[in-house]
Amino acid sequence: MNNIQHTGRVIIAGAGPGDPELLTLKALRYLQQADVVIADRLVSDVILCEYVKKDALVLHAGKQSRKGASTPQFIINELLVEYALQGKMVMRLKGGDVSIFSNLMDELNALSRHHIPYEIIPGITAASGAAAYAGIPLTARDHANAVRFLTYYKADLLQDDYWKELAQTGDTLVFYMSSDTLDELISKLLQHKIAGDRHIAVIEQATTPMQHVYNCNIHEYAKKRGSSNFVSPTLIIIGKVAALQQQFQWIPNSNNREYYFKPIERNVKEIARA
Repeated sequence: MNNIQHTGRVIIAGAGPGDPELLTLKALRYLQQADVVIADRLVSDVILCEYVKKDALVLHAGKQSRKGASTPQFIINELLVEYALQGKMVMRLKGGDVSIFSNLMDELNALSRHHIPYEIIPGITAASGAAAYAGIPLTARDHANAVRFLTYYKADLLQDDYWKELAQTGDTLVFYMSSDTLDELISKLLQHKIAGDRHIAVIEQATTPMQHVYNCNIHEYAKKRGSSNFVSPTLIIIGKVAALQQQFQWIPNSNNREYYFKPIERNVKEIARA
């Protein structure tokens, strides 16, 4: 750590699911003031190139399925503390919202231990952004009473009793970070007798120019889309409401398979010390 002169503060904000115009006005205002911006991979380059003040230090601290140059959480924590203790205003910019499938608590613990003041600014989470841009009302009347946000990236993450309850619920199910285990996810729901009127919508790179939605009845998925490789980030919506996408789709599917969010090439610590 550098010598402590005076303490700055940290702004933890959500950048939304991709479309840079979904950034909140409050997050934009702080971006234009921040001395240091530490951004996730799933933050649009437009935001980082056009909305950040010219002399700010921008560090890319993304994660990518725990592969390659992904940044460990403890390094992100260290950077937040280090720059704040230099008296700087630090913006921690996360894709989507800051508190849904995000390591918000780890960062808050690190800041609290060092008595660093912080502010939390919510953002549009991937579920609401992807659903809106796909034309899927998550709790449409007569189609769902509630919506659940889940993730299934480990085979042992959910117990059989819970799978049975998920298969039989009338709630809309939204799965984050689950494209690699999608075949198994669907198999589990079918084994537990998910209803025949349930559809699945797999939304690639939602709210970006590369958005593509794959939609079918969940009982037909293995035949139509089984073992597919989807472009990250991918969000999965399962339930009766997913069928409405075919009726209310308002953005044409893109066939561009390029990444909107660039894969990680260098660890953030390397960039900070370059």
